[in-house]
Parts: sequence; C-alpha cells; structure tokens
Amino acid sequence: MKVNKALLLTLAGLVLLTLLVGPVAAQQKASPMDAWKPAFDPAGAKYKAVVSNVSSPAIKGVFAGFAIRDELWKRTNGQIYFDYKPFSILGGEVEVLNQLKMGAIQGMAVSSVAATNLGPRFGVVNLPFLVDSFEKLDKFVANKKLFDHFMNAMEHQGIMGLDITGYGNYGWASKTPVKSLEDAKKVKFRIAEAEVNKLTYNAWGMNPVVMPWPDVPMAMKTGTIDGLDHTPMVCNITKKFEDAKFFTQVNYAQGLFIWIFNKAWFKTLPADLQKIFVQTIHDVSADIRKQAQAQEEEEIAKAKAAGVQFFTLSAADTANLRKLGDPVHYKYAAEINQLFPSDTYRPEKFLKEVQDFMGYKP
Repeated sequence: MKVNKALLLTLAGLVLLTLLVGPVAAQQKASPMDAWKPAFDPAGAKYKAVVSNVSSPAIKGVFAGFAIRDELWKRTNGQIYFDYKPFSILGGEVEVLNQLKMGAIQGMAVSSVAATNLGPRFGVVNLPFLVDSFEKLDKFVANKKLFDHFMNAMEHQGIMGLDITGYGNYGWASKTPVKSLEDAKKVKFRIAEAEVNKLTYNAWGMNPVVMPWPDVPMAMKTGTIDGLDHTPMVCNITKKFEDAKFFTQVNYAQGLFIWIFNKAWFKTLPADLQKIFVQTIHDVSADIRKQAQAQEEEEIAKAKAAGVQFFTLSAADTANLRKLGDPVHYKYAAEINQLFPSDTYRPEKFLKEVQDFMGYKP
C-alpha cells in the first residue's frame, strides 16, 4: 500500500506540473505566424512558392505577401499556394537572396538596399534625393519603359522582378537627438548590407555600421549601434523606438520591398497560371502602395503620442546632404547602367534617364 500511495502521489504531482507548465510551454512554442494562418487548407495545391521577408506583416508593404497568398488562391481555384514567411523566419536578406538564386526557395520581398547585392541596378532608387517621396515613387512606377528595365535587374541571375511595395520615407532613428548634420556624425547608424548605402553615408562624413536586420535589436541594447537608417513606420511597428526615442525626418529615399522570384520555378507554371500570378502581384502591389502613405502618417502620430520626438534638418543641412550625396550617383552609375543579354531595353545611360525624368537636382 505504501508503494501505491507513493505512486499515486507521484502521478498526482506530474499531472499538477503538466497543468501548470503546459500553458507556459504552449505559449513559448507559439509561432508569430499563428495569427496569419490562411483561411483555407493549402494541402491540395498543385504548385507551391515559399516566399521570404525579414519584417513584420503589420507593415502594409510586408502584409502584401498575405494579400497575394489569398488572392492567388482565389484566382487560381486553389492551384497555387503562396507560402509566405515574413519575420526573418528563413534568415537575413543576403542569406535568403542566395537561397533564392539556388532555387531553395521560390520568392522574396527583398528591400531595395539588400537587392543590390545581386542586382546593382536596383540601387537607383536608393540614391540620395532621387526617388524621395511617395509622389515621385508613383511617377517612377508609372513610366513603364524605365520601371520595367529597373525590374529586370536580376534577370541575368535567373531571378525575375515583378513589382514593389513600400514602407515609407527614410530618416534617422537615434538614442540622442539629431537636429543637425554635425549631430548625425556622432551617431553609429546601422545601415543595410548594400554598397550604395555605404557610399552615401561615407559621402555624408559618417561612420555607419553595416548589419543584417535580425541583429539590430541586440545591437541597439548593447550599444554596438545607437541609431538606425530606416523609416518611422518600420521603427514604430517593430518597436525600435523603445530604444531610440528620437527620429530625424531626412526623407532622402523611399523604403521599398521588391517582389522577386526564381525564374526557373516560374516557368514550371502553365501559361495561364503564369499570367494570373503576374497580374495578381501587380494588382495587390498597386493597392498596397496606396495604403503606405496613410500608414506612415498613422505610425508617426502613434510614435509621437508615445513620446518619440521628431525633428527635421535645417534647409542648409538638407542642401549640404544633397550636395555631398550627389557624387554617389556618379560613383554608382556604372553599376546602374550595366547591361546584360537579357535586357530588351538597352539605354546607354539609364541613371541619367531616371534623373532627367524625376527632375533630379543636386
């Protein structure tokens, strides 16, 4: 009987422990993707595309992936499952770009800054004060000749570009107030892993820290960096303002995600599904771009209400940034202007055409 009592007590303890620990364990195992599960069962899909992004779908330009997923499912009658994985689930952008090129995944919404690692032509939109507002972005997209050539930047790598979604105007989030260019030079700003960004920040007389996006939270807390080159929308939604309580609205470029896909995979789709796939990407992207400007205004208002202080540079400092950044356009021109056998439009000076069309003035 003593043994039985001991056994019963042990079993009772185990049951109690399970009841206490079980919910905690379940919470720990909860995936950020749980809130974004599809309303359909994708098991019956004939074709599947695993598509990556590093950020949060609370950002409209990132959420576009789930909108594409659901719209594709509807338009193809369940034949294509767009298996979208944001939150850096598959890794940092440079790492995932290589996976895409090898065909390990089928698609990616890549930031325009990281995209230059395989398609330097994409860097034209990252050049300082060229495509630097929502209005100018709309103007660029509407020029089919220039925009199509831009989107073909990775064709020679076996990667096709289809469209873009945005996440606002670039500026500086920082732990200390940055009200001038001299203030900015004292800050260790994190920038993306892209040559054009390094050129720009060096031209501005700064010492940026190149770092993958997933490493930013720890780097901010440890002091490896004390500022971010990013947009207020992203900083607020991804809680970067918890560490960086100040934001300087420089507005020197638009934050963009470029929707790119492995061309070999795309060619496995029947012709009718290829057409639906491309049109769906275009339709959803156009709709999301309309929503991005309103979201930026909303997120800035939320950040201000939470105590984040916003600044703008003086006209003199902004003019100085434009002047200092102008040589970057020409240092990077050869990369942007480079042509490949896959290019159908073959301009001698693509950058100059974009500058003239956008009305760029240093």
